[in-house]
Amino acid sequence: MPSSSFCICFQRLFGQSRYGRRYQFADDSRGPRNHHQDGWTFSFASYFWAAGLSGDVAQFGLPETHVDTSFGDIFDHLDFGAMAVGEARYGPYSIFADVMYTKISGQGGTPRGILADDVELTSETFAGFVGAGYTIYEDQAARLDVAAGLRVWSVESELSFSGGILHGISRTDDATWVDGLAGLRGTYSLTPQVYLAGWGFVGAGGADFDWDVAAAIGYRFNDSVSAVAGYRALGVDYNNDGFVFDIVQLGPVLGLVVHF
Repeated sequence: MPSSSFCICFQRLFGQSRYGRRYQFADDSRGPRNHHQDGWTFSFASYFWAAGLSGDVAQFGLPETHVDTSFGDIFDHLDFGAMAVGEARYGPYSIFADVMYTKISGQGGTPRGILADDVELTSETFAGFVGAGYTIYEDQAARLDVAAGLRVWSVESELSFSGGILHGISRTDDATWVDGLAGLRGTYSLTPQVYLAGWGFVGAGGADFDWDVAAAIGYRFNDSVSAVAGYRALGVDYNNDGFVFDIVQLGPVLGLVVHF
């Protein structure tokens, strides 16, 4: 399966307490603007995104292929996945970084086994987003940030042949590009423990179009730990020199956030 068929990741979610302390996934701001805690505050989160994938891909000089893969199919081929996000805030200013990496593999036979007995495809996908934000509206229940940053994509696939005429031969196809994105992030507190959150980013660069939207609900267990659950959709349209990565990923997200 092509590398673009596999990406299980999760980005920052946001939360907020109505009564003085606001929480965001990988954001540790404290209360309304005129009550910000002095100095820097930090948050770190590990997260999981159970995303399926659909779209068009092309690698190794082959024609475009349409893919429509469920999360279950992706998980069956997953070798490794790592997702983490961190954020720092000083008053209305924030900086954040989100890193996601997955490695998948699949193996199959060839017709009649003449060229090779087996073909193995290993695919690695990396996406890293670094950005900064500024609060443009804030009261006791809500906050709205404008934010912008850069997302780096790297997709690499390797075909390896064993047995037959092509035994020991391998080929690699890869692409790396950078997109600039801008958008909004917002939170609204329902109770001292429960909050709503969402974000939306759009941009382009190496890709013709890059976008990311999400909505979530969060729960604050105490001053140091909160949890979030929601739904996220992300898309990117990259096409260069025969390498096509035009996909949409969507699915539920879960995360656990530590504030300090």
